[in-house]
Amino acid sequence: MNVVFSTLNAKYIHTNLAIRYLKAYAQPEYEIELAEYTIKDPAINIVTDLYRRKPDVVGFSCYIWNIEETIQVISMLKKINPNLIIVIGGPEVSYDVRDWLDRIPEVDFIIVGEGEISVKNLLTAIDGDQNYEKVDGIAFKKDDTYIINPQRGKLDLNSIPSPYRFKEDIPHLGKRVTYIETSRGCPFNCQFCLSSIEVGVRYFNRERIKDDIRYLMANGARVIKFVDRTFNISRSYAMDMFQFLIDEHLPGTVFQFEITADIMRPEVIQFLNDNAPEGLFRFEIGVQSTNDATNELVQRRQNFEKLTRTVTMVKDGGKIAQHLDLIAGLPEEDYNSFKQTFNDVFALRPEELQLGFLKMLRGTGLRLRAADHQYVYMDHSPYEILKNNVLTFDDIARIKEVEDVLEKYWNDHRMDFTIEYLVDNVFPTPFDFFQDFGSFWMNKGWERIGHQLEDLFRRLHVFLREQNIKNLDVVEGLMKIDYLRNQKHKPRKPWWEQSIEKDTLSPYYRAIIENPHVLGDSFAEQRLSEKDVYKHTMLDFLPFDYNTFFKTGEIIATPTLMLAYFDPKEAVCKLYTTPLSALAF
Repeated sequence: MNVVFSTLNAKYIHTNLAIRYLKAYAQPEYEIELAEYTIKDPAINIVTDLYRRKPDVVGFSCYIWNIEETIQVISMLKKINPNLIIVIGGPEVSYDVRDWLDRIPEVDFIIVGEGEISVKNLLTAIDGDQNYEKVDGIAFKKDDTYIINPQRGKLDLNSIPSPYRFKEDIPHLGKRVTYIETSRGCPFNCQFCLSSIEVGVRYFNRERIKDDIRYLMANGARVIKFVDRTFNISRSYAMDMFQFLIDEHLPGTVFQFEITADIMRPEVIQFLNDNAPEGLFRFEIGVQSTNDATNELVQRRQNFEKLTRTVTMVKDGGKIAQHLDLIAGLPEEDYNSFKQTFNDVFALRPEELQLGFLKMLRGTGLRLRAADHQYVYMDHSPYEILKNNVLTFDDIARIKEVEDVLEKYWNDHRMDFTIEYLVDNVFPTPFDFFQDFGSFWMNKGWERIGHQLEDLFRRLHVFLREQNIKNLDVVEGLMKIDYLRNQKHKPRKPWWEQSIEKDTLSPYYRAIIENPHVLGDSFAEQRLSEKDVYKHTMLDFLPFDYNTFFKTGEIIATPTLMLAYFDPKEAVCKLYTTPLSALAF
């Protein structure tokens, strides 16, 4: 029996852990071939590739991000070969199974929930007596009758063979994200999350996990993401794993964790600040909302004061990048309340702030009680909300305008100095800046066209000019600094208009060539020839003292000459400045 298990990942760099678990557990009785694609691959290409593998059984791992594309593939496969047995499983189809059996009649079986035992037993039934009524954890239709067999107890996680040891994965480990799981389940009961449905937390043997990580690193894995819903729920477990990763990591490896910040004790953070190499760890923290009433309605326990302490300590340590999540559309969180949530969290200055919108996932308590808050949401995945009793669709559309520019102008860190100044000194709050700029961006139609780095600077400049903001000259200076710091080579055409004539710059160039110490000893130590100065540098003027700003953040109105040196050996831009008063002509 030829069995292929497949999935459509969101991106090429992603890998699917679920189908690897199924393959590992089914062996040696059944050899499952794995086939991964992306949601951007043409459906006909996926169908063609699967057809050429000549399967008797094809299984698909289904999620909100791939279900619609997966249905297209299933439909075509069944038309080509009506005898093909199609099995689907995963969080998207484990709930409302009757609806799925009706919607996708081409599907023969649905795996309900945890799939390792169910899949292996189903394959045994397909290959044997075909008595499917006796297989636990599956759903199917027989004539017009729905057969839904619940699972019988929880699987002993340590009975599952390692899903990380397949030789065919080795060539791809360095190019993709490797997902690893040390536990299943979540101790919390957040009503918008599928993890709240499973009661209790089960752990894999930690020594086995360590051996798997050693194997993955030795074979090239460089980005390893832990998929545990709350990695730090057990302090001793987390500390043991942190210590192991610090001791045995290989250079260039990055480990990502989802943590619950308000339960992380200060001594754990201090340990990481003292011992973790910079860049080794990355934390993802779901804040979602700072509105206590909203959190109570979704049964989410969160102490924002302690969360702030954790995020601040980690940030001050300078070792670990943090990604914080917000969800717009939670119960009784109206536009102004969400604005407050955004400003509360942005004040922490996370390296990334992800703004998402509530998705009414099948099986969650919030979806079951959607009428309580008059939720209207998409009928198809991702089931995103359209409105509720306190948030109109107009409100949601406005917040989406914030999402777009937040990603481009904060999370990508292209102009940190500029954004910091704008949100602290020009606009009433950070949210006001992103909202006003996002609305302007949409009104200009810029969301429909592509952009280069220079375009992002020009578009922000157009917005600020039309807003008639105060101290525009200071902001323009900061934008120039941000732009140049992002360059590896001398730009042919920077984003700003080159209004300074060459004749104006010539005396400054001559003064620098004759006395390089005027830009400081570090510039003089570069020992640039006259040819190199003209070839690898740019001159411009700032209306403030750069050195004071860089050290203290203070803007002092001192006209300053700025030289950007694009070091061809290191492929970096180095900035040197001096007050104009230091140059006498």
